[in-house]
Formats: sequence, C-alpha cells, structure tokens
Amino acid sequence: MKTRIISSLIMVPLLGLVLLGGVPLFIAVAVISGIAMHEFYKGFENMNIHPMRIPGYIFGAMLLGIIAVFLFSDADTAKLSEGLLLWVFVTTAGGLSLSLFMKNHDIVDSLVTIIGVIYLPFFFMHVSLIAQLPENSHMIWLVFITAFCTDIFAYFAGVFLGKHKLCPEISPKKTVEGSIGGILGSTIISGLFGQLVFPQHLAGCIVMGFLGSFFAQCGDLIASSFKRKMGIKDYGNLIPGHGGILDRFDSVVLTAPFIYYYVVLFINR
Repeated sequence: MKTRIISSLIMVPLLGLVLLGGVPLFIAVAVISGIAMHEFYKGFENMNIHPMRIPGYIFGAMLLGIIAVFLFSDADTAKLSEGLLLWVFVTTAGGLSLSLFMKNHDIVDSLVTIIGVIYLPFFFMHVSLIAQLPENSHMIWLVFITAFCTDIFAYFAGVFLGKHKLCPEISPKKTVEGSIGGILGSTIISGLFGQLVFPQHLAGCIVMGFLGSFFAQCGDLIASSFKRKMGIKDYGNLIPGHGGILDRFDSVVLTAPFIYYYVVLFINR
C-alpha cells in the first residue's frame, strides 16, 4: 500500500500540465499515448503476435498532426470530425492492406496494430480535445476525478469491505464492494467539484461522476483482460507499484472520450 500511495503522489505533478493546458498538455498526452502504445504492442509479442510497430506509430503521428492543426491554428474546428473520419479510414484501410504486402505479418498483426492506435492515441487525445472546449474546458478535471477517485475509493473499499469477487477470472483482487465504493467516491467528489466550479451544471457533473466511474472500471478491466491474454502481470515497470504507463492510465482510456462526448452533446449545446 505504501508503494502505491507514494507512486500516486509522484503522479500529482503531472496534473499541473492540466492547468497549463494548450501545447504542454498536448505534448504530455502525446508522450503518454506513445509509451502506452509501445507497452501494448510489446505485450502482444508475448503471444507471438507481432504488431506492425512503425506503421502504427506513423498512424498515431498522423492523428496527432490532424488534432494539432485544428487545435492550434486558424483551421476551421468544425472540420475536425471530417479530418478524424479520414484518419480512421486511412488507418483501418492502410493497416489491413499492409498485411498483404509484408511477408512477416498476417491479418492478426494488422488488427492488433489498428486496435493499438485507436484504443490508445485516439482515445487518449480526447483529453486535449476537452481542454480546448469553449467555456467548459475545466470539465477536463472530471476525467481525472472520475478515473483516479474511482481507483482510490475502490482500492480502500475493497481492502476494508471487500468480500464478493467482481471478475475473478480477469482481476482476482477486485470486489463488488470495491466497485461500489469507487462509484460512490467518484460521484461524491464530482458533485463537490460541480458545486464549487460549475454550480449551473451540478446535475451533469454528478451524472458524469457516476457514469464515468463505470467507464473507468471498464477501462481498468479491459486492460487487465488484455494482460491475462498476454500472460503478463504489468505492461511495464516505469512507475513503482503501478507497472507501466498503461497500468496507471488504463482507467482514463474510456473516461476521457465519455466526458468529452457528454459535454459536447449535453452541456455545450
């Protein structure tokens, strides 16, 4: 427990980048995405599956370029969705087609390559998209409140109250009581955040805290499920007590897109 707490405190300075926003936050998200994708691909190599690393990194760089153009230039941000749809087409069609011409790779390698780019850089980059939302850019804090508060409250609720296993075949230590504790903790802290920062959107913050906790836990379990298939305990050893970057940020992977689309569809109307 001591190692986990110390490691969590080490992550706190990274949240300072959220305050800076803009280019520093974009660069940080890009670096985290790149490291996470490297860990993800490396894990599959334990299964004798060999993602096409270089094409995957190129597709990821293309995504970063498209988002950067629309966020930090005078380009029409209304065209961002069209740029992203074009990227999805190029990445999917290109990734699938490459296996036809690369003798050392098959269609499974292509699928894992594509999944790695969409699952990590694409989902992670929603953090930067939230930070650039007009009027409600501070909603970005809900990404980390829901993700990290779910993790913290679920951990302690599981330690002190946990009796019933949640998904023993995927993550033996997780319990139903821990899951409920994570949901309650995320909902309460998100509500407090809403009351202090966005009182006009208090109900929305509570909803995002509640539903965001589900996405955070699903993101955690999905990453754990991948690790089970890969036959590894952690994605890396970069962060003591937490493993790799993806081990620490797995709950953010689904939470960031959820918060972004909730704000865009229900608050920024």
